Amino acid sequence: MNSAILLFAAVAYAAMSAVTLAAFAWDKRAAARAAPRVPERRLHVLEALGGWPGALLAIRWLRHKNRKPGFWLITASIAAAHAAAWLLAWRAGWLAA
Repeated sequence: MNSAILLFAAVAYAAMSAVTLAAFAWDKRAAARAAPRVPERRLHVLEALGGWPGALLAIRWLRHKNRKPGFWLITASIAAAHAAAWLLAWRAGWLAA
């Protein structure tokens, strides 16, 4: 059962990361063109739904939102919360074979 959970989680994280990376790219392009932007709250919701790896990649690769300490703090907190949840699930034995 745990292999199915881990496979589902990997696919979900990959899909949400792709969506989140695309949202960051869209927002960066909109910023350069003075077009309507993607609200930061929406970017954080995408991160919380599993797209935090994509957000970290976007911040690094696209250099978008990398100069905003408040934004970075929330993104890092979301990533840490996900890591803590996985650690707790593992320690509780929910991911055991």
